Amino acid sequence: MKTFEKPGDVSPVNCLKRRQFLCYIVASAALISSCTKDSGSSGSNNSIDLGSGDVGVLNYLYALEQLQTSFYIQVVSKPYKNPLADDELDLMTNIRDHEIIHRGFYKSLLGTNAIPVLEFDFSSTDFSNRDSVMATAKTLKDISVSAYNGAAQLLTNASYLLAAGKIASVEARHAAYIHDVFSDTSYGSFADNTVVNTDGLDLAALPDAVLASVSSYITSSLDASHLPTN
Repeated sequence: MKTFEKPGDVSPVNCLKRRQFLCYIVASAALISSCTKDSGSSGSNNSIDLGSGDVGVLNYLYALEQLQTSFYIQVVSKPYKNPLADDELDLMTNIRDHEIIHRGFYKSLLGTNAIPVLEFDFSSTDFSNRDSVMATAKTLKDISVSAYNGAAQLLTNASYLLAAGKIASVEARHAAYIHDVFSDTSYGSFADNTVVNTDGLDLAALPDAVLASVSSYITSSLDASHLPTN
C-alpha cells in the first residue's frame, strides 16, 4: 500500500505562523489603503469586476482560492471509496485546510475591496469516483501554480508579491502531492513536460488564459478586463 507524506500540521494557528501570514494580515489595512477601491463592483452584463492594478490581481487570486476551497470542501465532505481512501482523505483534508487559510488571507487583505463569494459548478466531477476527483484536483492545482507564476509579474507592491509567493510555494507542493498520488506508478510526474517548460521552470499563465481554463467551474460571471496584462 502506498503511503503519502502529509503536507504538515495545518491547524490554522501553526500554518499561519509557519508562513508568517499573520504579519501580512495585521499589515493589510495599511497596505490596502493605498489602493483605489474600484473592485468588487458590477462590471458589464452584471458581471463581477475584479478591479484594476494590484487590487485586481489580488481579487483574481482570491477567486482562484475560492474555487479550490469549494472543491476540496466537497471532496472531504463526501469522500470516494477505495483501499487508499483513508490515507488520501487525510491528504485532501490537509489541502482543504490550507485552501481555507489562503482564501481567508485574501479576504482579510482586500477588506472592502474584496469580490463577493462566488458560485461554482463541479457537476463534471464524480465525487464518488477516485479518478474523477484526482483528475479535477490535478487540473486545478496545475492551473493554480501557473496562475501564481503569471500573476507575479503583474504585482507592483513588494509586500503583496512576497505574500503571494509564499502561497505559491504551498500550491506547488499541493500540485506535487496530487501528481504523485494520481500517478500510482510514475513518481516525479510533478515535474514532467505538462507543467515544466524546456528551461525546467514551472509554466506561467496570465489571467485571461487561466480564467478561460476554469470557466466551466465558475458560475459567477467575472470581468477581468481591467486587470494589468504585463
